[in-house]
Amino acid sequence: MLSAAEEPPGFGGPPRAASTQPLARHDMHAPRHFYASVLLDAGESIKALAEYLGHSDPGLTLKVYAHLMPSSRKRARRALGQALRPQGPED
Repeated sequence: MLSAAEEPPGFGGPPRAASTQPLARHDMHAPRHFYASVLLDAGESIKALAEYLGHSDPGLTLKVYAHLMPSSRKRARRALGQALRPQGPED
């Protein structure tokens, strides 16, 4: 788990319940899922996300959050398109 000084911006720890009733398991993980989806969409690595979430194994993070990752085909096409783009004098 990261110390408070190492936490990524905007992360103030888990949200607190508005009532004293226990939250359903699904409700408890919704903020974590949202947090993970925002970071993955922004291009954060699975390894870094695992650290932020307190997972000791990035494989667990990948298993749980892989469906949130941007399409690897889309990223690959974009990367190859950029690499193979003709270079002009201004580039």
